[in-house]
Amino acid sequence: MNFSKKIAAACLSLGLMTFSIPASADDLDVLGQFLEQNFPVEGDPLGAFATMNADNQLEAQAAYAGPLLASQSALIINNKTGEVLFQKNSNRVMPIASISKLMSAMVLLDAHQDMNENITITEAEIDRLKGTSSRLSIGTTLTRGELLHLSLMSSENRATHALGRSYPGGMSAFVAAMNRKAQSLGMTNSRFYEPTGLDFRNVSTANDLGKMVQAASKYPEIRRNSTSNYGSVYTNRGRQRYKNSNALVREGNWNIELQKTGYIRESGRSMVVKANVQNQPVTIVLLNSPSSLSRVNDARKIESWMLQTRS
Repeated sequence: MNFSKKIAAACLSLGLMTFSIPASADDLDVLGQFLEQNFPVEGDPLGAFATMNADNQLEAQAAYAGPLLASQSALIINNKTGEVLFQKNSNRVMPIASISKLMSAMVLLDAHQDMNENITITEAEIDRLKGTSSRLSIGTTLTRGELLHLSLMSSENRATHALGRSYPGGMSAFVAAMNRKAQSLGMTNSRFYEPTGLDFRNVSTANDLGKMVQAASKYPEIRRNSTSNYGSVYTNRGRQRYKNSNALVREGNWNIELQKTGYIRESGRSMVVKANVQNQPVTIVLLNSPSSLSRVNDARKIESWMLQTRS
């Protein structure tokens, strides 16, 4: 390849479509000397220059485009500045499953009920929507605080339902309070029909959930319980041990302030996380990922992408 063609190839690799080829041989010599001095590669400095910058350009384009995620909807917000770092279908209304429990927890705590009051699990807590099982057997009595812990840490549906049922005015008043709270937070595309998230009509968007996470993080009880890694309670069937539903919490490698996972068939695997990632305070929303593994892998891809864009 002659020198002029090499220059053209280098320009194309850099996206410089309007680059003017030097008119004289002297100009070509000057450019060649510049490249040899600044990009010293033996044999073909201009060809190496073009190749190197093509690779750099691909990396820059990938960083600009954002992480390649399996989740159907996603949002990354800088908590300090409010800047949206990345979004994907962030206004798409979708079922949110157990992420609903963050709203349930806020409504419960806003009522300032006695957290030491005993509440007994009844047949009303049986899941007749999805038929899910529970280790909280009928007749088990726990404190309201213990039920909140299991609801946020392990996504225990019977615990969440019992909290709603024992709310002043009962379940209908609880759900109404959830929707009022959502509206007060500006979650205009969100709607709640029950407290657990088992009903697929509990819907929201990634943008709305970003607002909910910011609000929920102001409650110390929600931060503490959602990031707890272990718990045990005594039931009619003996002692039951619980762990966090979020693999990122169980692994302990992330500095997580608040989190919640969710799954029903209609919603896929979803997750919200407020954490410090690559020394940057962020909120991450991931909705409708195909599997638990892909949900966690998406979070890890975001971590890698943030490292890449920071460097």
